[in-house]
Amino acid sequence: MEHMVYIASGSNLENREANLSIAVESMPPEVIPVACSPVYQTPPWGFVDQPAFLNQVIKAKTDLKPEELLGFLKQLEKEIGRESTFRYGPRLIDLDILFYDELILNSPELIIPHPQIPERAFVLVPLSDIAPDYFHPVLLVSVKDLVAGVDVEGIEWFSSGECGKMEEK
Repeated sequence: MEHMVYIASGSNLENREANLSIAVESMPPEVIPVACSPVYQTPPWGFVDQPAFLNQVIKAKTDLKPEELLGFLKQLEKEIGRESTFRYGPRLIDLDILFYDELILNSPELIIPHPQIPERAFVLVPLSDIAPDYFHPVLLVSVKDLVAGVDVEGIEWFSSGECGKMEEK
């Protein structure tokens, strides 16, 4: 059975845009990107004394179950070169499941929808470019309405973000 998922991608180390591109290009055949948001440069969140991030959201199809998708994304991060640091610290690549169909899941390993979506402008802005009318299955509000409720200061368009056609400026 095919599922529609939204995945947040972020990088603030080395060639940030190339890291995002490699992540998208490395997803098939397990995960098939169908749309990529533009790439935005965003200020760090959580721990602010670090380089700016590039962020993007990918809409994709997959046959993987939620836990399998999480494992696949964490393995992909390692293959791209992510190393463990501290919470909200700098990272070569970060891949998070935002939505998985309209699933609501709360397990020790995984929470879907991602619990911090409503307060993360760096996720909401790119998500609104590809899914403005998507309804958050827990909050029952659209992505465009969630964007209206966050501070988007410091979030700047960086590149068109076409899937697989990116290079660092």
